[in-house]
Amino acid sequence: MAKITTGTVRSADGTTIAFDRSGTGPGVIFVHGALTDRTFPVLAGLAAALAPRFTVFNYDRRGRGGSGDTMPYAVEREIEDIEALIREAGSPAMLFGGSSGAALALEAAAGGLPVSKLAAWEPPYHVDSTAPQLPEDFCGQLGELVSAGCVGDAVALFMTRAADIPADQVSWMRAQPFWPQTEALGHTVVYDAAVLGPGNALPSGRLASITVPALVLSGANSPAWMASAARAVAGVVPGAIHRILDGQSHSPAPESLAPELADFFLAG
Repeated sequence: MAKITTGTVRSADGTTIAFDRSGTGPGVIFVHGALTDRTFPVLAGLAAALAPRFTVFNYDRRGRGGSGDTMPYAVEREIEDIEALIREAGSPAMLFGGSSGAALALEAAAGGLPVSKLAAWEPPYHVDSTAPQLPEDFCGQLGELVSAGCVGDAVALFMTRAADIPADQVSWMRAQPFWPQTEALGHTVVYDAAVLGPGNALPSGRLASITVPALVLSGANSPAWMASAARAVAGVVPGAIHRILDGQSHSPAPESLAPELADFFLAG
């Protein structure tokens, strides 16, 4: 197993961003999704699988894990965090983002950061009638709950409305021993809602400005609306490729995902 070292970078606003570094080779930065940090098992397994050929930077997005959380929040600050990590990894670097982290990685590439290649796993845009319908002020609703100290309710609202998890399953989750750990990240659902924007609408114009090679992946066992979103992203990012991984759902197996990423990142 590749040695893992920890480190930090300082973002443009002074926020400390923590990361794990492993492996050797071209730099790849992982951008995780909602209610997770760099300890998420999928990312840890994926880092181990890619480390023989890549230097993997698996970081905590601001407000999570070992990273700071300077107020006020803005999506632009998260893009600056990625920029700081790219400087650490060696510019240009490759990005892999999952779920809302995929949307953030897409925004970073669209914003002109020195990204050489971009891979996105199921960016959760809502592009057809099968997707959850979100109110325009969804981010504001989450923020009000967090400000009122009702972080668990904010997490539950995000899970049921944005992630399309049945309410009875969320109620079960709230009674489990792992819930306090999930709730500790709960204030950051506001950040993920901000990254996706009102209604999780596809930002076609911005994504059409991406000029780097892009791979968009989705799982055959994921909800149909997620596959629709992946196809839509690939349809607006110039030259992007969309692939469906058999047997995979929204939390994919690292052993299924790693070969796809390695082939894409190593391709000339």
